[in-house]
Amino acid sequence: MASSNNDGRSLDITLVDMSGQEITKGTWHGHCKTHELFQAAYNSKPGYLCKLLHGSRELSPQSDLASLGQGLGPLTVVWILGADQKKQWAHAFAAVKSDGSVITWGDSDLGGDSSRVEHRLQEGVVQVVCAGPAFAAVKSDGSVITWGDAAFGGDSSSVEQRLQEGVVQVVGNGGGAFAAVKSDGSVITWGKADDGGDSSRTEHRLQEGVEQVVGNYHVFAAVKSDGSVITWGRDGCGGDSSSIEHRLQENVVQVVGNGQAFAAVKSDGSVITWGRAVHGGDSSRVEHRLQEGVMQVVGNGHAFAAVKLDGSVITWGDTVSGGDSSRVEHRLQEGVVQVVFSGRAFAAVKSDGSVITWGHSDFGGDSSDIQHRLQECVVQVVGNGSGAFAAVKSDGSVITWGDPNLGGDSSRLEHRLQEGVVQVVFSSFAFAAIKSDGSVITWGDSDAGGDSSDVEHRLQEGVVQVVGNYSAFAAVRSDGSVITWGDTASGGDSSRVEHRLREGVSGCFS
Repeated sequence: MASSNNDGRSLDITLVDMSGQEITKGTWHGHCKTHELFQAAYNSKPGYLCKLLHGSRELSPQSDLASLGQGLGPLTVVWILGADQKKQWAHAFAAVKSDGSVITWGDSDLGGDSSRVEHRLQEGVVQVVCAGPAFAAVKSDGSVITWGDAAFGGDSSSVEQRLQEGVVQVVGNGGGAFAAVKSDGSVITWGKADDGGDSSRTEHRLQEGVEQVVGNYHVFAAVKSDGSVITWGRDGCGGDSSSIEHRLQENVVQVVGNGQAFAAVKSDGSVITWGRAVHGGDSSRVEHRLQEGVMQVVGNGHAFAAVKLDGSVITWGDTVSGGDSSRVEHRLQEGVVQVVFSGRAFAAVKSDGSVITWGHSDFGGDSSDIQHRLQECVVQVVGNGSGAFAAVKSDGSVITWGDPNLGGDSSRLEHRLQEGVVQVVFSSFAFAAIKSDGSVITWGDSDAGGDSSDVEHRLQEGVVQVVGNYSAFAAVRSDGSVITWGDTASGGDSSRVEHRLREGVSGCFS
């Protein structure tokens, strides 16, 4: 964790969660990038991603630690859905300003209009979570405010008195439900009852000890401090785990959901699965290979992939969607350090920087056309929800494959993707690349953010964050202003609130 360097100064840094509890601490050199702090946080909670806050300012993974200055206090970790969790596509955006106020735009029925609770969003917001057509904001005092489609979690009035304080995590699933974990380890749920909004059946087991909640499209699973797991929501999609309940009583360290199933990793490296059998709830075909040594599980919409300590990969679930990796099995025997997904395919990054793909060929499972370019030096791969991948190489160039209409073909601007790219983000149908000079390049479905020509002059420099929702993008600049493009109805047009987005925005959520 600690980094050393003979040039410059070292920084003693402590990471804490929203309740103030210490997560980790260490010493880093000022020339290190902030992404080392992100990695330290990830190591403490496998399967999760996070945002890092210095006061109310969100930190970029690409920034130098020296920019934080001397004598900084603890940095706050805000846990968000992990890379192994499905992005719940929003049709609106929420921007949090440096004073903790929130501005929303996009589809007014699906979270773009927060006027009903605007008076409660004037200060103190540190996190915003989406569950498709609804949003939930967590404030620094641990209270929660919701808006958007009432039936899908936008109305939390039935549990409002329990959301006044102490909330440290909120999770939304794809079915339109939310779950909040409080500092005392209890869980509160609301939203679409059948899809996890009603936890009354297991309420007595959710009164204490819960450390995290994860979801698939229709169910939630809570991991308790004793390593046990509790589930609720649609029975056939994993809400009923009674058949393997005896195996979920202790030592679970990670739970991952895909579309309609779950996989739990235990401290001994074994894996237990349940939910819709064809989606990976039944892992009996590979059970003998899941008895030990698994360090991470990743799920796309229909299948799972497990990475073992020896760098090998095991897959199961819908065979067409990546559950069958036999075509490339000989290349997945060692050296894999990361697996990412698109809607129905997987891509594995190996320690030598090469990439191997499998799954539905129309969704990026077949990368044979550009395989010669994926043999080395890949440092990041991202997949969008519709069937395309983008890989960033160590020289800052980008390679794409998959559905050509949805981001798999970037030839139109290939000359601009030859160097300098530090991050690629996505909407459901397009990609946006952020370059080291703060400029942004986009491609994919032109109606879903792939065409940014109308705002191109404003994307030439200074961009520090880009967020995609279902069919639009929002970029935050270093001066705190926001630029939007893509589908007008989903937030690509922010003219209604443009005067409020000219300064002071610290981050956008979708």
